[in-house]
Amino acid sequence: METIRIMFEHLNWANCRILKTLQTTDGENQKQAIRLFSHILFAEHVWFTRINRINSTKLPIWADVDLEACVDLVEQNNKNFKEFLTTKSDMKLDQFVLYKNSTGKEFSNSLRDILTHVALHGQYHRGQINLLLRVDGMEPINTDFITFRR
Repeated sequence: METIRIMFEHLNWANCRILKTLQTTDGENQKQAIRLFSHILFAEHVWFTRINRINSTKLPIWADVDLEACVDLVEQNNKNFKEFLTTKSDMKLDQFVLYKNSTGKEFSNSLRDILTHVALHGQYHRGQINLLLRVDGMEPINTDFITFRR
């Protein structure tokens, strides 16, 4: 459980680093970078509702929002997961969660697998954001886990 908690601390740290950069830059690819960033945040929110057994089929995964909405999502997602992870024991990580995806198809995965997916999903899209920053002539943001642990 401790590893998952640390992974979510890293997730929030990385989200905050990307958010700060997007707030202080303005390149040709800014809109696309914000769209990718908001997707990370919407997906975190959707998974949080699923693990709490709330219907998420009507929640957005992709939507055009501004950075102010992203600020709110970063804060809310961090609060939600931090509170959630303090109430779970290792034993409950192997419980299965039944949920529907955005098209209504049912799936079942262990809480452990879902939390691991959420913690890792953002790294993929942060890499895409970093590529857009590079194309706009900016330095990519280091969101590596080892940098976070240092």
